[in-house]
Amino acid sequence: MTTDKSNLEPLGPETAVELYLDHKSMNCANSTIRNHRYRMNHFLDWCDETELQNLNNLSGRDLQSYRLWLSNKDSLNKLTMRGQLSGLRVFLQWAASVEAVPEDLYTKLMIPRIRHSERSSEQILDAEQAKEILEYLSRYQYASSEHVLLAFLWETGMRIGGAYSVDLDDVNLDNEHVDLVHRPNQDTRLKNGKSGERLIAISSDLSELLGEYIEANRHDITDDAGREPLLTTAYGRMTRTTMRRTINRVTAPCYIGKPCPGCEEGLDRKCPEAVSPHAIRRGSITHYLTEDVPVEVVGDRMDVSRKVLDKHYDKRSREVRLEQRRRFLNDI
Repeated sequence: MTTDKSNLEPLGPETAVELYLDHKSMNCANSTIRNHRYRMNHFLDWCDETELQNLNNLSGRDLQSYRLWLSNKDSLNKLTMRGQLSGLRVFLQWAASVEAVPEDLYTKLMIPRIRHSERSSEQILDAEQAKEILEYLSRYQYASSEHVLLAFLWETGMRIGGAYSVDLDDVNLDNEHVDLVHRPNQDTRLKNGKSGERLIAISSDLSELLGEYIEANRHDITDDAGREPLLTTAYGRMTRTTMRRTINRVTAPCYIGKPCPGCEEGLDRKCPEAVSPHAIRRGSITHYLTEDVPVEVVGDRMDVSRKVLDKHYDKRSREVRLEQRRRFLNDI
């Protein structure tokens, strides 16, 4: 049953956003709340420009007007615009629950579809999505190969070639670090060769997860070089292809029970909403930067130069960067 406009309770945009963020704060990390706030800032700017003071008056035509307004902003690429509109859609669903807008209003907000060729260079798994998928895996598939692979890639931000190269002996659970080693003669190369070798600190949670995986679910396998890989299948060291397929599968919304239009059945299916392993690396790097980890520390951890990081990996919005600079300057 759709809420009639006569039954709506007046609610201003700014008040609504604050209530929405307060609602989100009960289940989300601070970084996720900041992401929600940044996504809503454009909407509040539009409300100011159009003098919209009561969400009750928001219509499907207004949403189309906002969509066009966003598309005319030079600072937003197609993928960022899609993220902005998706965030607004979630907000509208919440607003309907507090009788600020009609129940079906969110269905009138058209989310642009992005072709795979357009998504590939900008694709990113954001922190909120990563948290949601990892929580699902932790609850229903704890310490499975899927859980470990995503958690490992997300926390370390390493390339799948690096994950492919890791052996059991490279993981120190007591001291909580992973040793990345370039072994070209044994078919486990690092992208940047010897210069890519490094120790990567891991959290206690990831260390515990790896320990559970090794104890219960890792296949006890030795490869042709006499090495024991960390990530395995029943047939040997988990291949890059298997990693990609696994990530495609677990990052599809339907994997955690969400609507997933456009999915195709089959082993090699690629859901339009799923992401690649490199999108996890891009999201991980952006997450560390958003959490105010210094660029130099992120670059050393992820084995990426400042120039490449700025050009290809740092997907913070201009608003996020502004607020981070503001926080930094306020501390001086």
